[in-house]
Amino acid sequence: MSEPPPFSPTITLLTVSRVWESAFAEGLKPLGLTTRKYGLLGHVRGTPGISFSELARRSRITVQSVHSAVAAFVEAGLVDDGTAHAGSASSLRVTAEGESLLARAAEVVARLDAEFTAQHPELTESLRTQLRRAVSGNA
Repeated sequence: MSEPPPFSPTITLLTVSRVWESAFAEGLKPLGLTTRKYGLLGHVRGTPGISFSELARRSRITVQSVHSAVAAFVEAGLVDDGTAHAGSASSLRVTAEGESLLARAAEVVARLDAEFTAQHPELTESLRTQLRRAVSGNA
C-alpha cells in the first residue's frame, strides 16, 4: 500500500477554492450572474466613474471583454454609461436595478458563508485570523 502524498497547502487551497467557486456560481445562476459578471458589477459599484480600461485591469480581462459585458449590463438596465459617445471617456455607474441585483447576490454570499461556517467553524476562524495577519503585515 502506498503512502498518501504529502500535505500541500497550495493544492488544498486550490481544491477548496474550486469547490467554493462552484457553489458560488450555482448560487448566482438564478440571478443571471456569473462570477465574472458579479465581479465586474461590484467593481463598477465600488468605483463610480471607473473607465473601461481600469475595469479591465482590475478584472484581469481584455478591454474588449469589458465592453461586451458592460454593453449587456447597460441593455439590462444594471449600469449607466453617462458619457457613452465616440471620442469621450466613459463614466460607468451602477443603476438602482444593478444595486438591487447586487443586494440579492450579497444574500447568496451570506447564505454560502453561513453554510460554510456551520460546516467548518475552525477553518473559518483560522482563515479569518490568517487574513487579518496578512493584511496587517504580521503574517
